[in-house]
Amino acid sequence: MASNNGIPIDEPHKTFSTILVLDFGSQYSHLICRRLRDLNIFSVMLACTAKLSELDWTPVGVILSGGPYSVYEDGAPHVEEDLYKLGVPILGICYGLQEIAWRHGRNVLAGQHREYGHARLRIQRNEGKAPHIDKLFEGLGDDLEVWMSHGDKLSNLPASFTVIAETDNSPFAAIVHEEKPYYGIQWHAEVTHSNLGSKLFENFAVRICHARQDWTMSAFGDQEINRIRALVGSKGQVIGAVSGGVDSTVAAKLMHSAIGSRFHAVLVNNGLLRLNEAETVHETLTAHLGINLTVVDASNRFLTDLKGVTDPEQKRKIIGKNFIDVFQETAKSIAAEAEGSESAGPIEWLLQGTLYPDVIESISFRGPSATIKTHHNVGGLPAAMHLKLIEPLRELFKDEVRVLGEQLGIPSDLVWRHPFPGPGLAIRILGEVTPSQLAIVRQADHIFIDEIRKAGLYRKISQAFAALLPLKAVGVMGDKRVHDQIIALRAVETTDFMTATSCDLGQEFRQRVSTRIVNEVEGVCRVFEDITSKPPGTIELE
Repeated sequence: MASNNGIPIDEPHKTFSTILVLDFGSQYSHLICRRLRDLNIFSVMLACTAKLSELDWTPVGVILSGGPYSVYEDGAPHVEEDLYKLGVPILGICYGLQEIAWRHGRNVLAGQHREYGHARLRIQRNEGKAPHIDKLFEGLGDDLEVWMSHGDKLSNLPASFTVIAETDNSPFAAIVHEEKPYYGIQWHAEVTHSNLGSKLFENFAVRICHARQDWTMSAFGDQEINRIRALVGSKGQVIGAVSGGVDSTVAAKLMHSAIGSRFHAVLVNNGLLRLNEAETVHETLTAHLGINLTVVDASNRFLTDLKGVTDPEQKRKIIGKNFIDVFQETAKSIAAEAEGSESAGPIEWLLQGTLYPDVIESISFRGPSATIKTHHNVGGLPAAMHLKLIEPLRELFKDEVRVLGEQLGIPSDLVWRHPFPGPGLAIRILGEVTPSQLAIVRQADHIFIDEIRKAGLYRKISQAFAALLPLKAVGVMGDKRVHDQIIALRAVETTDFMTATSCDLGQEFRQRVSTRIVNEVEGVCRVFEDITSKPPGTIELE
């Protein structure tokens, strides 16, 4: 625990009323956290295999997520029995309901009829019983349109439980313990397809768990500034990467607000940035935000090490290693230059703009979850790196970061800038990264974003970019047959970057962008569009 002038500064889950979400591998688990955050209730996610007995804090309630397993199978994930020793309300969703039933009599079997999609839920009232029994459905009417996604179901009602809702296929679609606030629902209330899902979560969190709705970016920002000061101390210094994206900009501004000139922002020009990126970032951070910025041109170093590499995971590792090396060298250089001045002292901390979705996607444990891809800023630091990590945005979703940025006074055009990946254009070139390939994707991306802005679509799109495919196609340009490369355009809409759908840009817009790219970008003869949702795809192509 850090302290500021003797006052303890805890992490958010120890300060705010917190609901713990235990993840059994559902693609919707993160949405549970989002629904709670939207209600101004802090929530955190842990793997279902977490050692609850080792927690040094107590949540006000626990939600068990859905999952792709059957509770009765060998090797199926189960939560520790210590869950029921916490003495807090529990809500099981889909697999979570079946986990509760399994713990109370093994009452689960494979259903004869699977239930996927919309279902009509009939709520049953239980007047005269314990007051908590009907609280989950207060204000929700008598029936609901809900979203089901399950094959297994309860075979019998567990002992000491009462039915509080049913569907045609699920006579035990919602149950509650008669004496304890343990609830289970068979449908996914966290998805937008289920009506009044947010109201159900509000009933559980506020009326049953008595969670305070005190999670705001204003409160978080004030606490985080105090926590940074307590961690870093009165003379400690911090170095951090900036890219011009919203995450690194907000993190840098937060750090600057906390410790002023003792924060040293570094822009590493790795040769993988967008068109005129380095110049734009320098102007924005120094002239507009007053941040102390050093620009390091290491493009040759990165491109040399990437020569011949085509595997996306290997690209990320090479870029990550070089990033760490450049930071260590730059930290020593900045410390040496400051020697003898008022700001003299060793740089001990590294700022990273890690967000909560990065943390979720990088969780890996035996059971339902697996690592999707390596994030360059998640998972700790190499043992050889002599810096301590500080991640002030680690608990936030992207939309929360934007709200925090506006409250910190960052201009809206920066706050709403589309994300840019840490590995840069290297993962938007499918194949080997070369100067000529970079020139193609850089110019195509610039044209795409330029047209998006002209059409007034930029704020309506969550992320858009051009990628270069490792393919060639035949074309005819100027009455001459060519065999040139293919650009893929991608534009998605999302609120949390954990799920995303493609944007319908319209045929006229697509044609205009395609014409410009083919005419203005030498070496390209065709333009494709990627309309894959996430999941099954990821937002970036690599």
